[in-house]
Amino acid sequence: MNTPDPTASAGSTKFKVLAVALGAIIPVAVAILYFFPGVFVIPGLNVKMLPAVNAVLNSLTAVFLVIGYTFIRRGNVAAHRAMMGLAFLLGSLFLVSYVAYHSQVPSTKFGGEGLIRGVYYFILLTHILLAAITVGLVLFTLYFALTEQFAKHRRIARWTYPIWLYVSVTGVIVYFMIAPYYT
Repeated sequence: MNTPDPTASAGSTKFKVLAVALGAIIPVAVAILYFFPGVFVIPGLNVKMLPAVNAVLNSLTAVFLVIGYTFIRRGNVAAHRAMMGLAFLLGSLFLVSYVAYHSQVPSTKFGGEGLIRGVYYFILLTHILLAAITVGLVLFTLYFALTEQFAKHRRIARWTYPIWLYVSVTGVIVYFMIAPYYT
């Protein structure tokens, strides 16, 4: 008796296309906001508090990622799902908030000098490069979990988890390093 392949459904194919599209579109949209500041400015919109909100969202995402990882290591699948769902929700809220802020405000320049400047730019560069691939990794990891393709889910999650955690933590570090230079 043949069992249907969950990856062969139309909904499954649509999700794969969506994951690939979002994995490409979101980093491009962020790059556009960086290289063309002011393109989407809405006069009078106050987004001054969003960098702090983003740091909180990144912090909480990291916390839920670690808790979710701990739960799956202990075999508690339901709690793992809940924590990873919260991490995904918070990460999504972060992304919306990040884009909203950077659509309104040009990038802040780091004012530190000496060794700290090199440390900042190393953290920032690795954060940006890994953040660009995180969206696609997270979406495919989620897809494999939702379609119960657990072997594939585990394989990709081994990469997704540490990269996503690094991006979340370094996002907070970057915020604290650049916060004194916000105007």
